[in-house]
Amino acid sequence: MDKKIISSIIVGSGKYLPTKVIPNDYFLTKEFYDASGKRLVKPNADIVATLQKITEIRERRYLEDNLMTSDMAHLAAKDALSSTGIDGETLDYIIVAHNFGDLLKDNIRTDTCPTLAARVKHKLGIKNPYTVAYDLPFGCPGWVQGMIQANYYLQSGDAKRVMVIGAENLSRISDPHDIDSMIFSDGAGAVILEAKETESKKGIIAHLTRSDTLNHAHLLNMDASYNPNYPDNTRFLKMNGRKLYEYAIKTVPVTLKECLDRAGKSVEDIQHVLIHQANAKMDHNILERLFLLYDKHEIPENLMPMSIQEFGNNSVATVPILYDLIAKGAKEGHRFISGDHSIFASVGAGMNINAFVYIHP
Repeated sequence: MDKKIISSIIVGSGKYLPTKVIPNDYFLTKEFYDASGKRLVKPNADIVATLQKITEIRERRYLEDNLMTSDMAHLAAKDALSSTGIDGETLDYIIVAHNFGDLLKDNIRTDTCPTLAARVKHKLGIKNPYTVAYDLPFGCPGWVQGMIQANYYLQSGDAKRVMVIGAENLSRISDPHDIDSMIFSDGAGAVILEAKETESKKGIIAHLTRSDTLNHAHLLNMDASYNPNYPDNTRFLKMNGRKLYEYAIKTVPVTLKECLDRAGKSVEDIQHVLIHQANAKMDHNILERLFLLYDKHEIPENLMPMSIQEFGNNSVATVPILYDLIAKGAKEGHRFISGDHSIFASVGAGMNINAFVYIHP
């Protein structure tokens, strides 16, 4: 008798993109300072133009004043359930990846009690006490890590259906006097992963995670505003952009190759690279270096769909939003075909890197 193959398959997705569109012109009147507290003398128009050239960000989304991160997570989850017809009562787990909890517009003290996952389950009206809801703070790679954890539950037989949500509100936690604030944005994406019997292995076939904390733990951290005249000691998200870039382009490609090796695949087997997007130049460099590890110099067109140009860096929400756009035919030039191979990947605070290889059913 043939042994049953249980595959972890994505059966639905959803997203929430805030309605406030913030173009680059928004930053032309801002006062920017460097890390030493000195006012930047370079004209804002030049600063904005340089940022757009490097990151490719033209605009981003900011959360509406009356909403918080858990609201975005709930709306993305609701979209995933309604677009598939799946009953929320059948979910075994709800995992919400985020890093800063709920933040009020006028009070950005982190609020994680109760957990955002508990708030999402409550807002969905799920009565089932065995729908376990918990949060996962893991930097920008949080949603990918949530998918890896969900895969463990499904493969062990502990669960049949898991929802993994990535939601982040970076606009309220970024220093308005730091040029890095122009990168950050808000949003939420949700995916439903289900255990299904398949004739051959599909869905998540391999994964890999690493945490480089010894020398890189504080490349992203929380600290006071760069503006020495800021009225209080509010702590904002800070990053060492240069060192983070150097770490990412050196470490991410080899990590992705190791993940592909675990899957028994080559980069030539991959049709889609869904990677966290904080800087378009960095992502292109990562992809080029990955191909060079296989002694390949030609990268197929449309291999790496991009969303950063219009949505900015919304942290854990980037990859699930990108997946939902493609899955629902809303990303021109991109679609998933049965048998396609995708690699999902992220890098962020910790420093953490993770990835999984996925075969579309």
